[in-house]
Amino acid sequence: MDILQPLIALAAWTMVMWLWMYTTRLPAMSAAKVDPDSLARDPDASLDRTLPPHIQWKAHNYNHLHEAPTVFYAVALTLALLEAGNGLAALLGWAYVALRVVHSLVQATINRVVIRFALFAASSLVLIALVVLAAFAAF
Repeated sequence: MDILQPLIALAAWTMVMWLWMYTTRLPAMSAAKVDPDSLARDPDASLDRTLPPHIQWKAHNYNHLHEAPTVFYAVALTLALLEAGNGLAALLGWAYVALRVVHSLVQATINRVVIRFALFAASSLVLIALVVLAAFAAF
């Protein structure tokens, strides 16, 4: 099923963001002399209060890649199982991935909320279209 290709691409992108997050966050934590154990025991402490915002943007995006995209994974797998993951579904899958990648790049670099919101809204509309396709295929 063609829909599995964008699914794998988004999973791979999530791992790219994981790597980017840790290659920036760990050196910043070291420079700030953050003790992870102390941080875990102090309910008022957070890396958002300790590290520069541009470092944390990558972590925030990594977390975001575990929110709405989980619906994409479920719908893409459903479309594949229903043998309805080719053509328009695959095209929409790639559009969703492209929008999420651009969203990640914006959030991890310049973090302009208006741009991020527009990308998020566009990706959500694509995801809604995929859900509708899956519903038609299932029912």
